[in-house]
Amino acid sequence: MPVSRQQIIIRVFRKYSHSLGPDELEYLEDILKNHDISDDDVEMSIELIAKEYNKQDDATMKVSLQILSRVYQTLQTSGDQQTRKEDVYLDPENHLHFINAFEMPLWHWSPERGSFEKAPHQSSSVLGTAESRILAIRDRLNIIKQTILRNEHFAPSTIPSRNREHLLTLKSTKQLLGRAGDRFLLFGMLVHSKEGKLCLEDLDGVVELDFSQLDQPSEGLFTEGSFALVEGDYTENATFSVIAIGHPPCESRETARSIFGHVDFLGKGATTPLEDTEYAVRVEQEFSSMNFFFFSDVWLDQPDTLKGLQKIFDNCVENNFIPKVIVFCGNFTSAGIAQGNSRDVQRYQEGFDALADLIASYTLITRRTHFVFVPGPLDLTVNSVLPRKPLLSSLTARLRSKIPSGRVHMASNPCRLKFFAQEIVVFRDDVMSRMLRNLVGVKPNARNEDLKRYLVQSILDQSHLAPFTTQIQPVLPEYDHAMRLYPLPTCVVLADKYDSYRMTYEGCHVFNPGRFTGRSLAFSAYTPATRESEACVVDLEAEI
Repeated sequence: MPVSRQQIIIRVFRKYSHSLGPDELEYLEDILKNHDISDDDVEMSIELIAKEYNKQDDATMKVSLQILSRVYQTLQTSGDQQTRKEDVYLDPENHLHFINAFEMPLWHWSPERGSFEKAPHQSSSVLGTAESRILAIRDRLNIIKQTILRNEHFAPSTIPSRNREHLLTLKSTKQLLGRAGDRFLLFGMLVHSKEGKLCLEDLDGVVELDFSQLDQPSEGLFTEGSFALVEGDYTENATFSVIAIGHPPCESRETARSIFGHVDFLGKGATTPLEDTEYAVRVEQEFSSMNFFFFSDVWLDQPDTLKGLQKIFDNCVENNFIPKVIVFCGNFTSAGIAQGNSRDVQRYQEGFDALADLIASYTLITRRTHFVFVPGPLDLTVNSVLPRKPLLSSLTARLRSKIPSGRVHMASNPCRLKFFAQEIVVFRDDVMSRMLRNLVGVKPNARNEDLKRYLVQSILDQSHLAPFTTQIQPVLPEYDHAMRLYPLPTCVVLADKYDSYRMTYEGCHVFNPGRFTGRSLAFSAYTPATRESEACVVDLEAEI
């Protein structure tokens, strides 16, 4: 039996948590009729209108005819606006933003509205309250869960098909009671009980996991504190016998932005997906040679570091290849600084002073380039918990005084760069070793290249830079949102002491720039026009 146009319209809007009244339904039917939309194109056409409606700041769950009419008019005139925009010069300086973790607005997930709600204010307590700790975990769970339920394997199409019989259905731990022997698919956080047993916890309860029937998990790394989809049988012993475990499916940036494009996650102004597309085309055409350089483990107490940087700067000037942004990630010292050791602190500051003198000697670079400094695990900051505050201002005074104003950015860890429609997340932490130390369940039999891929998949699938419990990796609960990777960024820089790598997963480019240490100093160059990175090496051995 064919589905009526009304049913398709209702179901598409319902997917975005909106309901339609009779007037709004009739208005949409008239639009389809006036534009001679065929039955095959109804769903796609209504999808376009629903996405645009959902991006409106004043959009309500009960669809408003007034807002709907405005959305339709906007879509009608978008072609003319695009032509006019192409004649306007784009100044990259006006579209380049550096966002510290502590500046990002806090958005909570509202299960009632099925959308994000901006927190009216953030707590003055840096360490957070018991409520904020619980809310941070619930936000993580709910954000991932809403992407799961929207995934094609869980959400039915608005057009009936045989595939509906194969859709997966999530159950809650409370639905296990009294149903021993039945098979279920659960979603929750992997945690250890007080007795040391590995369990799955969701909003309704906890169940102990039994991995004796599982030989090999799906691709990825599973740690305590990560969220997982677990399939298995509930037993008479009140345990859950696992037959399959996997990470939640990752939602592309394009999909997330089409739904939540009106949400200003970074606090620098929201852009529509249409604007994103227009910017992407113009960046590719007008800024094809622009590059961002990324360095990690820039040990300023080692003479080879400054020699390597000098060689890079000389090459940039000689070839008139000046990067738009240079990001230096710590550690900025090869060894930790002993507490209370004034000589170590003085030597640490002297390293930054020497770097300031080197950079200041290249006036062509200082006029065109932005310099970003991201602290590493061993660097001196106000706090040691993620997200970390910027480097102490007393240690970087010469950098700020010798480089032109507005060109030096002391960033938090993590931090973000917004360049037109692109979002680049920079995170300095030894994530790979932390992941491998804290694996739970059946551990994967993987080596080198597979491990790199598993790490990237796990981080992006979890939509979080630190998918651990607070016992493994403490995170300030009031700023846990700064660790989120939702919507998926354009690029994630995982600066790690592990081997350098680069790969693209679900449209997100992820790379480890390599370590700027030894006689072969590694770093990476990112090209916004192509959204890809390239490995670079400075070989000091050749000078001997």
